[in-house]
Amino acid sequence: MSVGAADILHETERTGDGGIDSAVVIAARSPMQLFWRRLREDKVALVGLAFIVVLIVIALFAPLIAKAFGVSPYKQSTKVLDQFGSPTGPSSAHIMGVDPLGRDVFARVLYGARVSLEVAIVATAISVSIGVVVGMVAAFYRGWVDTIISRLIDILLAFPILLLALGLASACSLGNGCLKTNGVGRDILYVGLAILALAVVWLGRKASKVKLSGLDRSTLAGPLITAAVVIAIGLFMWQVPGQTSTLIKPGVGVVIFVIAFVNWTYIGRIIRGQVLSLREKEFVEASRSLGASNARIIFREILPNLIAPIIVYSTLVIPTNILFEAALSFLGVGVQPPQASWGQMIADATSIFDTAWWFMVFPGVALVLTVLAFNLLGDGLQDALNPRSRR
Repeated sequence: MSVGAADILHETERTGDGGIDSAVVIAARSPMQLFWRRLREDKVALVGLAFIVVLIVIALFAPLIAKAFGVSPYKQSTKVLDQFGSPTGPSSAHIMGVDPLGRDVFARVLYGARVSLEVAIVATAISVSIGVVVGMVAAFYRGWVDTIISRLIDILLAFPILLLALGLASACSLGNGCLKTNGVGRDILYVGLAILALAVVWLGRKASKVKLSGLDRSTLAGPLITAAVVIAIGLFMWQVPGQTSTLIKPGVGVVIFVIAFVNWTYIGRIIRGQVLSLREKEFVEASRSLGASNARIIFREILPNLIAPIIVYSTLVIPTNILFEAALSFLGVGVQPPQASWGQMIADATSIFDTAWWFMVFPGVALVLTVLAFNLLGDGLQDALNPRSRR
């Protein structure tokens, strides 16, 4: 009778005279159990994970915490300023002091955590999703598909990322935002995107009948031209006078859009390199010999083997996005006041740091600890998921 990997195995120890002394029970561990076992051994990563969990809880319940302390991030009061109109430091009523407008710094640090985590997690999810799909498609089909996608990534990477983000954020942060459209143009654009999505699905089904090295250009022509025409009409209708609406409004939406737009290229290049190796493995050939379509091979066979690098990269890119949001807010093109942001608070404190140190120290410490915790957790996950990288 065969024994599975998850079954319990028995190993016997014999004494010197050949008799059986005792039986040692050895239980096979699943990959998830091995992962948690390695992660538990990394105390530094566990400290980072605990800090992140506490930070998420604080961000979720920030309104309740601020209410319990009797403070508000938006309430301005001249009563808490000194006789010269300068902000006062930490006290029993305001444990982290107040800013020049009389707003409580503790409450604004709490609400700044909500903004940083929201931007980082949402932007990371969007950029990683785009990068994973684009990287897998480019590496799997190779040929001209890979050439077009790779050159697009090279073009985007050629731009200074911060300057590109500043330009996009400035265009969308001034006035009422950017990408203004009326109802007709928006509807036509959405229809075009829906047609494009259906075209991609149809191409995926057709691609199962085409050799792995690439797609037939004639297969692409019909649906892609139709989708391009409809989207072009939608773009044209944006300029038609009438009732307009804004797709990207100033604030958190701008920051998320900018970060997702400039950051998907990194994960796309990483995933492309991984898939170039995986597509040559035996399990891909076995799936193809069984009649599996390209879409099934990509998303059911190759994608599960990319979970580890995706998790590690995501935990490492989240702190980068937190710093990105802080930098944009510091430069005045990110989160707009009166909404709280750590980067914006640090920018406001630069001119009064010598007299109101608390206004910069507390949001600065929160930013440093958050980024450090995510970096430590990312290193721990990398060691736990890839034992070969452990020192």
